Amino acid sequence: MVQDGHNAQGQEQEKDELETLLREIGERFEVDFKPLTFNDSVFEVLDVNNMRQYLDRLVQTKALKNPLKDLPLWAKIWPGSFVLETYLRKKVACAGKSLLELGAGCAVLSILASRLGFSHITASDVEDMALLFARANVLKNNLQEQIDVRHIDVTRPGVCPGLSTDIDVIVASEILYLDDLHKPLLNFLERHLARDGQAVFCTDMARRKPHFAKTAAKRFMVSELYLPGSFTNDEGEAQKRLYSLLILQRQA
Repeated sequence: MVQDGHNAQGQEQEKDELETLLREIGERFEVDFKPLTFNDSVFEVLDVNNMRQYLDRLVQTKALKNPLKDLPLWAKIWPGSFVLETYLRKKVACAGKSLLELGAGCAVLSILASRLGFSHITASDVEDMALLFARANVLKNNLQEQIDVRHIDVTRPGVCPGLSTDIDVIVASEILYLDDLHKPLLNFLERHLARDGQAVFCTDMARRKPHFAKTAAKRFMVSELYLPGSFTNDEGEAQKRLYSLLILQRQA
């Protein structure tokens, strides 16, 4: 009976937290939870209803200084998340291992990976609003016991207290377009990737960065795999793309 009371109290607290998050998100965006179906699993993920109006307002107020940093790219569900899930499911023995997602945005990949047997998952980002979306998605899908959400900036190692230095798998989708991130990203991997772990970076071939692989090869064993991915564009048309997966492992 006591245990049931604790569970009920915890559920009420999580419900209150979700409502608080949605109120804060609602100050900037109009959102609804919409179903996301993948491999016979159905999740609910926040979707922005007023994105076009939000972008128009950025332009009108001249708040759009740097599109790569100022646009809410974290709110988009990137096809690379599904490509990475396919790689993890088919190529990695996930059971009992730890997973860290960098640049997680709204945490779709981490949510998909929650079905793969990882012992612990951390979804991280540098954008405060992205972290609100990610936490809301985790709570809505009742995954708070499996997925932590936290701020991680790989360019500032001092702000990650308590982060494991023995993470089994580190993944990210579409973050290599920022050239200035390459060196600190490799430094971060050297600090936090387990000796027998691997880091996997998924990038649309149109945004592939060959020089990152060359730089990484000086410190890690690097291999590259190509996987197809598909997505639906704004017109509702299905399109297929090819993705590069760079796999980094520590050199012996």
